[in-house]
Amino acid sequence: MKALVIAEKPSVARDIGRVLKCTKNGSGFLEGGQYVVTWGLGHLVTLADPEDYDPKYKTWKMEDLPMIPEHFKLEVIRQTQKQYHAVKSQIHRKDIGEIIIATDAGREGELVARLILEKAGSKKPVKRLWISSVTDKAIREGFAHLRRGEDYKPLYDAAFCRAEADWLVGMNATRALTCKYNAQLSCGRVQTPTLAIVAKQEEKIRKFVPETFYGLNAYTKGITLTWSDQKSGSSRTFDKNRIQEIKKKVTGKEAVITEMKTSRKKTFPPLLYDLTELQKDAYRRFGFSPKETLNIMQRLYENHKVLTYPRTDSRYISSDIVPTLKDRVQACAVGPYRKAAGKVFKGPFTKDAPFVNDKKVSDHHAIIPTEQFVQLEHMTGEERKIYDLVIKRFLAALYPPAEFEEIKITAVIEGETFTAKGRKVLKEGWREVYSQEEDPDEEQDMPKAFPPMEKGKHIQGLSFTVTEGKTKPPARFNEGTLLAAMESPAAYMETQDKKAAKTLGETGGLGTVATRADIIDKLFGSFLLEKKGSEIYLTSKAKQLLELVPEDLKKPELTADWEMKLSRIADGKMKRGTFMHEIRDYANSLTEEIRTGEGTFRHDNLTNTKCPVCGKRMLKVQGKKSEMLVCQDRECGHREVLARVSNARCPNCHKKMMLRGQGDGQVFVCACGYKEKLSAFKERRKKEGAGVSKKDVQKYLNKQKDEPVNLAFAEAFAKLKLDE
Repeated sequence: MKALVIAEKPSVARDIGRVLKCTKNGSGFLEGGQYVVTWGLGHLVTLADPEDYDPKYKTWKMEDLPMIPEHFKLEVIRQTQKQYHAVKSQIHRKDIGEIIIATDAGREGELVARLILEKAGSKKPVKRLWISSVTDKAIREGFAHLRRGEDYKPLYDAAFCRAEADWLVGMNATRALTCKYNAQLSCGRVQTPTLAIVAKQEEKIRKFVPETFYGLNAYTKGITLTWSDQKSGSSRTFDKNRIQEIKKKVTGKEAVITEMKTSRKKTFPPLLYDLTELQKDAYRRFGFSPKETLNIMQRLYENHKVLTYPRTDSRYISSDIVPTLKDRVQACAVGPYRKAAGKVFKGPFTKDAPFVNDKKVSDHHAIIPTEQFVQLEHMTGEERKIYDLVIKRFLAALYPPAEFEEIKITAVIEGETFTAKGRKVLKEGWREVYSQEEDPDEEQDMPKAFPPMEKGKHIQGLSFTVTEGKTKPPARFNEGTLLAAMESPAAYMETQDKKAAKTLGETGGLGTVATRADIIDKLFGSFLLEKKGSEIYLTSKAKQLLELVPEDLKKPELTADWEMKLSRIADGKMKRGTFMHEIRDYANSLTEEIRTGEGTFRHDNLTNTKCPVCGKRMLKVQGKKSEMLVCQDRECGHREVLARVSNARCPNCHKKMMLRGQGDGQVFVCACGYKEKLSAFKERRKKEGAGVSKKDVQKYLNKQKDEPVNLAFAEAFAKLKLDE
C-alpha cells in the first residue's frame, strides 16, 4: 500500500515529490514506489454560502436573519474544483493506505487539509508532517519523524471553530447592516476594531493643539552645551520670557565644568525577525506593503528555499535548531555577507544565546536562513532586499554586543545648568554587520565625541542661541505602523482591563501574522480606508459605519476573548461545542441589536454620473491604487476605473503619477500639478532611451555574482544595448 501526501501548494509538492522519488507525473499528482504526492492551491474547500442552506438567502432580507445553520456545510471552491477532484480521486484509490498531511505547519494549514479530507469523505488513517522549511534535508528529517494525525485534531477543531465563528458573526452582522441602511457595509471581529484604532488616532490628531517650546544652546569650538531645567531636567520650556531672561543672564559669561561622568555601556543585537517585524522594517526601508513583503517571503521560502517558514509570530529559535546554525551561516556566506559570516562561522553556537528560548517558540521559530546554498543572481531586486534584511539580522544576532563609552559633562553658567553628551565607540560588535547602513535600533541623535575636558575647567567665548520648536501631533498611520498597532492593540482598548490586555499580548493582537496583511488590503478594497501619499485615512463610509455597528464589534477585547478560547481548544482544554454555543447566542444578540438600532447612512460621495447598467447615480471612491466610480446599488455592483497609480515617475518631482482617462485620451497627472498625455510620455521615453526591458536588466544582474545590491547605474547601463 502507498501513502498519499497532501501538500498546500504545487511548489512544495514538487519538492516533496523529488525527495520521495515520485517521478511519474499524473493529472494533479506525482507518483513513486511508496508515495503519491498531491496538492491544494491554498484552500480547495470552504464553508458553504448562506443560499446553499436555503434558496431564500439569495435575497438579502432583514426578516431572514440571523442565519444559524445547525450543521455547517462544506463546498468546493469553484475556481479550483478541478484540483479538488484530482485530490479526491487519489484519496479514494484502493492502493492508498494512509494520508500524510503536509500542508503548512499551523492552524490554517491544518484546516486546508482537514476540510479536503472531510469533504471527500475520507476515513483513512492520518499522519502529520510538521516542518519549518522545505529544504531536502528538512523534508527527509520530517518524514523520518512523522507525527500522529490524532495529535492535531484539537488544532483542527480550533481552526474550524474560528472559521464557523467568523461566518456566523461576519455574515449576519454584514447582512443586517446592509439591509438596515441600504448600503454596502461590511464588518467583522478583526476588521472593525482595526477601523476603530484608526478612528482613535484621527481623533487624537483632531484634538491636538500645538504648543511652542523654547531651549537654549551654548556653542564653543568642538562642543555644544544645552540648557536644562534644574528641577525637571527638561531641556525645553514653554515660557518664552524665561528663556530670554536666561540668555540675557548668561551672555558674555564663562562656563565652569562641575561634573564629568564616564560610563561604559553595551547595546545588544536586535532579536530575530518574525513576520510582523519584517513587514514593519520592509515598509520603513523600502515602502513594501505588508502583503508585498509576505508574497516576497513566500517566494524565498517556497521557490528559492533559502529562508524558513514566513508566517511566524516568534522572534526566537528553539534549542534543537542550535546545532544547525553553523550550516546556515555557511549557506549564506556569499557575496556581501561573506565577510560578516566568516567572523562567526567558527562559533561558538550555544543554547545560552539571547535568541534561543524554547518557551517562546510555538508552531514556528523566527525567520532565519535555511541550510540551502544561496544563488543571489537568481533573485529579483525585491527578493534581494528582503533576503538582505533577514540575513543581516540573523548574522547580527550571532555577533557580540556593541560597546561604547559615554561621557556626560555638566557645566554651570551663572547658576544655570548646561549639559553635553559624547560617545566613543570601543567595539563595533554586531553593528559591524550593518557597516555604513542605518542600524536597526540606532538612536537618531547619537551624541558625538568631543575634545577632552576636565572637572573645574573654565570655558570662555561662548555664543548663545535660543532654539524654538512646536509639539507635534500623533503621526497618522501608514501600513507599517497600522500593522504594529494590530499586533499590540491594548493601548487602544476602551477599558483598562489588564487581563484582556495580557491575553491580547499573548495571542498576538488583532488577526494573526498570516492574516493581517489581507485584512488591511480588504479595508482598502471595501473603501473603508484610503491612502494620501503613505498616510492612511478613514473614509466617510468608515466613519459612519463605526457609528452604526454594535460597540462589541469595535473592541479588541472581543478578539482577545475568542483567541484565548481557541488556544484552549487547540490545547485540548475546552470543547468546541461549548465555544460554538456561545458564538450562536452572540450572533443572535448582535443581529437583534443592529435590527433595533437607530441611525442613518448617507452617501456623501454621490456623483452625477449614471450607472450604465442600472441607471442609478454612481459613487466616487478612492481605492488603494486607483480612483473609481462604483454603483450605489449593491446588487448591481458595476465599477469603472477613473485613474490608477502608475509606475511612471513625474520628471519634476519624481513621484509616481496617476494615469487618467481611457484609450488614446489617457493623461498622466502628478500631485505637483504636472500633466502629460500618454502619447507624449511614450515619445519622450523613447527619445530618452527607455528601451531596456526587464529581461535585459535581469540578464545583466544574473552576471553580477557576489556583487553588492547597490551597483552603480553607470556601470550597469554601460553594458546594456539601449537601441534594442
